[in-house]
Amino acid sequence: MTSYPSERIALFIDGANLYSAAKSLNTDLDFRKLVEMYRASGILVRAYYYTAVIEGEEFSPIKPLVDWLDYNGFTVVTKPVKRFTDGQGHVRTKGNMDIEIAVDMLELAPRLDHVILFSGDGDFRRVVQAVQAKGVRVTAVSTVKTQPPQIADELRRQADVFVDLADLLSEIGRPKAGGRET
Repeated sequence: MTSYPSERIALFIDGANLYSAAKSLNTDLDFRKLVEMYRASGILVRAYYYTAVIEGEEFSPIKPLVDWLDYNGFTVVTKPVKRFTDGQGHVRTKGNMDIEIAVDMLELAPRLDHVILFSGDGDFRRVVQAVQAKGVRVTAVSTVKTQPPQIADELRRQADVFVDLADLLSEIGRPKAGGRET
């Protein structure tokens, strides 16, 4: 991780995407250690965590994590999952947070030196390019150490730095617990 002590940093965590990458590496993440790692490397302006939630469920497996993040300095951005019926009559759910992440990155960019994007979604290539045009360095965190790789090649190429999540596990990983989003 290349950061400087006075560098203004923000974390943008695509919850579902990061969960998928961590799961593919058979690990859970310790978000306290993650945020401490970035606080130690610069001025952490904001740590965003984005996730879709299913409304109306008595218990949601993501709720304890969302509550913990909310109480521990993260800005948690949620929106309800949308349910729809596909062409074959199957009920599907959709909870894409890409627009929320892109808007927040662009709005905060003038007050940042470095964006850390925890996602491998190739749809972020264009917003990364736009943030870079404002003079902000961008690090993408995902993994290529799985089959298939969890990061889109176009995002990996666009980012100033790519950090493989697998290489951070000694600092921010923890033994796998249960089946909840990390």
